Amino acid sequence: MMSEATTFPAVDIGDDELPALSREFEQSGPASALRWAIEAFGSGVALATGFGAEGCVLVDMIARIDPTARIFYLDTDLLFPETYELRQRLTDRYGVRFEDRAGLSLTEQAKHYGENLWERDPDRCCQLRKVVPLRETLQNLRAWITAIRRDQSPSRAQARIVERDVKFGLIKINPLANWSSRQVWQYLFRHDVPYNPLHDRGFPSIGCVPCTTSVNLGEDARTGRWRGIPKTECGLHS
Repeated sequence: MMSEATTFPAVDIGDDELPALSREFEQSGPASALRWAIEAFGSGVALATGFGAEGCVLVDMIARIDPTARIFYLDTDLLFPETYELRQRLTDRYGVRFEDRAGLSLTEQAKHYGENLWERDPDRCCQLRKVVPLRETLQNLRAWITAIRRDQSPSRAQARIVERDVKFGLIKINPLANWSSRQVWQYLFRHDVPYNPLHDRGFPSIGCVPCTTSVNLGEDARTGRWRGIPKTECGLHS
């Protein structure tokens, strides 16, 4: 778990500097953005991963730069068994440590909001199980790293590689913002990076078990998330 007493290096990066940094990393690539983030913020920056293909790329890159860099995930208690198995495979491969962050237990959630909240109010469920623990985690950081790409969804299309996260009040680094899915998979195969076997079974985007389905040929990659309702984001990046 993240320590409340963690100390960070002194950094003074103004918002007016972020566009120039972002433009620089558009050219120099994600490893350069990661190296800068780790050197600039030290223990005050962490990668948030959901163990998707993009996240696995960033874990590999970070391990090459500094395997002690901080990485956390939001444990909703509803992740696929394959996702938990992947976490262990990545730990064994790279020697990194994944800090788990969680909100209400499923029992507590059912007590206050009823059973299977995700079926009746998925937005509230995401808020409780993802957004709240993320906000608590980010309060103790100066910057966070994500694995989002611009072409994943319309809400991510304007993401910069380095930007101010207005919602959570810190710097947000999206090293893969300008990458394509093809580049992600080329990297995974080139470097033999472990990834979730569900990707090979028609799951391009993987979240919680109750709200994730496989997609059919020709469907958008995120169609399998919250299928049947007008919801495409859990609230972390919107």
